[in-house]
Order: sequence, then C-alpha cells, then structure tokens
Amino acid sequence: MIPPLLERLLNAPGPSGQEELAAQVWRDAAREFGEVSSDVLGSSWVRVPGNAGGPLLAIVGHIDEISVVVTHIADDGILAIRQLGGFDPRTVVAQRIELLTRDGRVPGVVGARKQKRKRGDDPRPYEFEDLFIDIGAKDGEEARSLVRPGDTAIIAGSPLELRNNRFASRSLDNRIGSYVALEVARRVAAAGGAPGEVAGAAVVQEEVGDFAGSRTIAFELEPAVAIAVDVTHATDVRGADPEDEGEHKLGGGPALMRGPSMHPRIFDLLYETAEAEGIPVTVEVSRGHTNTDADAVYLSRVGVATGLVSIPLRYMHTPVETVQLDDVENVIRLIVAFAQRLEPGISFAR
Repeated sequence: MIPPLLERLLNAPGPSGQEELAAQVWRDAAREFGEVSSDVLGSSWVRVPGNAGGPLLAIVGHIDEISVVVTHIADDGILAIRQLGGFDPRTVVAQRIELLTRDGRVPGVVGARKQKRKRGDDPRPYEFEDLFIDIGAKDGEEARSLVRPGDTAIIAGSPLELRNNRFASRSLDNRIGSYVALEVARRVAAAGGAPGEVAGAAVVQEEVGDFAGSRTIAFELEPAVAIAVDVTHATDVRGADPEDEGEHKLGGGPALMRGPSMHPRIFDLLYETAEAEGIPVTVEVSRGHTNTDADAVYLSRVGVATGLVSIPLRYMHTPVETVQLDDVENVIRLIVAFAQRLEPGISFAR
C-alpha cells in the first residue's frame, strides 16, 4: 500500500518553478516533528538536532517534476506548449492534463497537429511544435480569460497500485526523493536524534537543469555530509544495457553511486552500513557528472562530502513511472542507519 504522505505528495502538482502546492504538503508533514524553513526559491528543509556533536548531514531530494508550459494562446482558443524538463513529446500526446492557473486548475487534453502524408509513408516523430492543449474554449478571448502564457500543465491521474508492492505514477522523479528526505528526518527524530544534526530538504528546479534549489540549500545549511536521493533507470526493462548502466532491478535495493564527484568514504560508509543492516544494494558508476542535485551540492562553498542513493525506476519521465515500495523503504532504512554512524570527530579530509 502506498504510504498516505507519499500519495498526497504525488497527487500534488509541482512543475519546476511552480512547486508551491507540493511544497505545502511536504512542509505540513515536516512541521509535525521539526523546525521547518524555506527560501525565496521555494525549497524547504526540516532540522532535527543532533545529540552528540557530530557533523551536520543533509538529505536532499528535489520536489519538482517535468511538465509542459503554455507559450501562446491562439485566436481559436488553442494553447501552444513546450516542455519544462527533458522528455519525449510522445509521452504527452492524447493525455488528459490539468493547467495550473491563477484561479485554480483548468482541465484540458493534449492534441497533435494532423500530419499530411502519402499512402505508404511512415508518420514522422512528433515534436513539441506539433502539440497543443485544448481546454474546450470557443475562442481566444475565452481561453485568455482562463489561462496565461507561462501557466504550466501536468498529466492528470492518481497513483496506480500494481502487483508485488509496485506502483506507477507521474512525478515519482523525484517527489519520491523529497519523501525519503522527510521520512529519514522523521525517523531520526523519533529515535531521539543522531550524533549530528540531520536536515531533510525538498529542493526546487532540478528538472530544468541548473540545480537551483540544491545550490541555495547547500549554501544555507553548510552541511559537512550530504546524501542526494533520486531515481535511476531500472535495467529490468526491454532495451536496457547493464554493461553500460549497471544492473538495477525493481526490488534490488538502493543504487549507490561511485564516480569522480562522489566522495569515496561516503560510498564506503553507505556500503558498509547496508551490509551491517542486511539491506541489498547495487552499485552505479558515473564517469563525471551524475545529472542529479549531487552535482551542485558537492561543489558548495569549499566542498561537501557527498553521496548519491537512488531508487530503481522504470519508464522515467513518463506518466507511468514505476517503482517497488521495498526499495523506497530500504533507502530510508539505509540513510537512517548511516546518520547514526556520523560520530563526532569523523573526518572526510582527502
């Protein structure tokens, strides 16, 4: 069964730059056990005091999701759209959507330009220039009374429970990371704290590529240690290449990143913790950037000892992203146990 808080987070819209509704769900839950703060970009964090003078640990998951944005409203009432974040335009064709406007949510559907082709010709791939939103407006005047350029839209639909403790939803990338960050902080607080302060963070604007939220959070918190939580491509799907991507199956446990930007001692400590706790893990290898919030956090100020823990996910950047709840629970357990190992005096100097 999907945890109720995670389901509320997934149902709340949070396109990059318009994360307020999802952030409010996160903050309301975090206030139940800790001190909650936010910044002008819209990122949120909750602090759990340490009990032994250990280093500050930040757990960072981004709360924004991919979406489309209205760029023009035509006189016939049709809305031109482009993407926010990187994804295949085929994933939104013929979908029901919800526009986020100043007066609330407006329903619509995504249509596609009719292709003229000769008999026997293959249809050409869709581009975003071919797609549009139809809200049923009779003309541009009516459409403009409801929608403005810059309004974003998400796919409509609730999470769907599947067999074997799996479920599908839009926005698992990476609403689930923000959920993990909050749940780790909650469990640390319930246990009476960890040696050092623990801060769970839900950051904004990861999907648009500049990691804005994680940059400002890391600057504000000045953590000694950080764990970014995100999703990674599950390789138990058709066309995956474990030799290139590693082998990360649903139910296979957290994926721990190794690579130039990831601190080797953090990786080792995460791996040792997983072994001690009986948590299955896989190893993911980066050859430079990780393309996650970790890329911004590890370079903050004079540098932060950073690790990346990911949840295997099928069908990334589609409305049917799929995970196994056992992996989510194991990521939480792993980071909670990791926090307890950050004793006073521990050093990550190299």
